[in-house]
Amino acid sequence: MHWIVTLIVGAIVGWLASLLMKTNAQMGAIANIVVGIVGSSLGFWLAGALGLSTGGPIVGWVVAVLGAALLIVILKEVGIYK
Repeated sequence: MHWIVTLIVGAIVGWLASLLMKTNAQMGAIANIVVGIVGSSLGFWLAGALGLSTGGPIVGWVVAVLGAALLIVILKEVGIYK
């Protein structure tokens, strides 16, 4: 059950980040899931490294979406997204 929730939340976070970064037309469902899961992990790691609190659920969602958006920026710089 945990994997199903992870996939659903990853898809939502990746989709929101792709809307924020205007790459939604370039990304499919699998890319949204991967970007959502990896990007939210990046966001929580970065927030912890900077000493920022991610205590509440709303802050957690914001950190996850911003981490996924950061991952999209990195992927654009590498040349995966145009």
